[in-house]
Amino acid sequence: MCGILAIINAGASENTAAAELHEALYLLQHRGQSAAGIVTCGTGGRFYQCKGNGMVSDVFKNGQRIADLPGNMALAHLRYGTSGSGTNAESQPFYVNYPYGVCLTCNGNLINAPGLRRHLDEEAHRHHNTDSDSELMLNVFADELNVTGKARINETDIFSALQRMYMICKGGWACTAMLAGYGVIGFRDAFGIRPLVIGSRPSPNTPGKKDWMMASESVALDQRGFTDDMRDILPGEAVIIPKATNTPIFHQVQEQIKYAPDIFEYVYFARPDSIIDGISVQESRENMGYKLADTIRQRLTKAELAEIDAIIPIPETAITSAACVAERLNKPFCQGFVKNRYVFRTFIMPGQKMREKSVRRKLNPMKVKFAGKNVLLVDDSVVRGTTSREIVAMARESGAKKIFFSSCAPRITYDAPHSYRNPILYLLILLYVDPDLQLRNRDPHIYGIDLASKSELIANHRNEAEIAQHLGAEKIIYQKLEDLVAACLECLDPKHNQNSERPRPTEFEVGVFCGNYVTPVDQGYFNHLDRLRGEPKQFEASMPNKRARIEDGVSAHGHGVAPNENGVKCNGTETPGVETKDDQEEAIGAMQRQGNEEQLSSNRDALPKYDMDISLHNMADYETERR
Repeated sequence: MCGILAIINAGASENTAAAELHEALYLLQHRGQSAAGIVTCGTGGRFYQCKGNGMVSDVFKNGQRIADLPGNMALAHLRYGTSGSGTNAESQPFYVNYPYGVCLTCNGNLINAPGLRRHLDEEAHRHHNTDSDSELMLNVFADELNVTGKARINETDIFSALQRMYMICKGGWACTAMLAGYGVIGFRDAFGIRPLVIGSRPSPNTPGKKDWMMASESVALDQRGFTDDMRDILPGEAVIIPKATNTPIFHQVQEQIKYAPDIFEYVYFARPDSIIDGISVQESRENMGYKLADTIRQRLTKAELAEIDAIIPIPETAITSAACVAERLNKPFCQGFVKNRYVFRTFIMPGQKMREKSVRRKLNPMKVKFAGKNVLLVDDSVVRGTTSREIVAMARESGAKKIFFSSCAPRITYDAPHSYRNPILYLLILLYVDPDLQLRNRDPHIYGIDLASKSELIANHRNEAEIAQHLGAEKIIYQKLEDLVAACLECLDPKHNQNSERPRPTEFEVGVFCGNYVTPVDQGYFNHLDRLRGEPKQFEASMPNKRARIEDGVSAHGHGVAPNENGVKCNGTETPGVETKDDQEEAIGAMQRQGNEEQLSSNRDALPKYDMDISLHNMADYETERR
């Protein structure tokens, strides 16, 4: 789940595109805190960019970098890392100079990434520099643009290239792109999994013309005044806004397969003041609360319900739903936790250890709200259980007698489809229909939510009684999946696409909860994803913190790796700590001779860990300045 933006201003001489997107990035900061970036297109079609790891305020030096990004059109990105190494090189936007000069931002995942790498290597002969799916998509798009063989292209050529790209790339995505000196582009996968909305405003400096913006969430358009002509980009649809006309051209580049937004947008990721595909996030969360309350009535005994003294939300996403739970159960609602607003959202923080340490920094219980009381805690979801377990412990420490825990979202784990619940039938399917055990071994989510591995999920191989025991609560009550879906669909604005042939959402991507995806997925991709998501953790476990790597591990040439006090384990043996690039290469050679390809890949990533990728006019050299 990343945040993407694009803008094109009417006045060719205006240099305000970067400033507009810089402000909009703060509105979408909740969508990604790993990295941020902006690329602009200035005079003569020249690109300027600033990107790097960190929050928006850090990357752009609280706006000081914006003056270095001239141009009247631009792209911006916020990264929430799901796979790959998470280095500066994987911050977006990505850029290729051939053909025409193309930049791209992407929110999503490609489920045929391994095949695309082979295609680019063996057929297109294009180099990809990172493990990012977005860079793969950019290169596939650029390769298809090159098919025209023209010196200058038009919208027909671009739409045709996108059509061919859609035939090659499989997965869920929303993207914005920019062609040097030509204009900006937006497009969305044929299932509508990732969100993308477009809107306009009257140009403040060019009378009679409009400025246009695209964003992952409508709140960015609302706050920046792009509320005219607002609409969602449809599944399989693309839009081009040429600089010459500043008028959007829409085209269906692939036939819509389904209209199934990812339901986790409404549960957790999106801001409550956003409207995604005609569904108010705020209203959907209210509905989740009412339906959760009905389930709580069914799951708790009358005696347990009667003894609940207060409904307490886990800030902030669950506050809306918790208030509705309290209303439906006719129980007092109170804020029992104070949130430190200067701590990251723990779910999307990189690294399990960092999440664990941040829970108590993020939340502080008010003892007066817990002492001697039986409380029902309401959270938006329970994924790893890291936050939930600490929260229950804090409530106990504050004097709570009994703690019931509830989740507005269903259990996050893979369960066999309902038709396979008969154990004998399921066994036959596994043996004869699915001999590779694909149904049982799927990763819980593939479309941009980093659940890392099934082993980290608290619901993995545990029933609800065991989950409650693990959390330290009396009971845990989960939302039913069918109720969650209904809660969102019931909030679909009746005016959304009313009196038109434009489609409306009819279902949701719910693979994050049950492993049943709206797209077919090959088992090989799950293995590929497990490897990518595992490598950064292996590396992180063997290396010191980021600052130590930067200060101690980079040579005068800007390359190298930090010393490893404990050495690097290779096939069960320890090698001495690596201190120089030559030592690192020698260690890598030893690993290669032993055939340890995964360790080789992980350590090669270590070499330029904090250097920028190859790009022009890059302003994100603040890491270098700190060296």
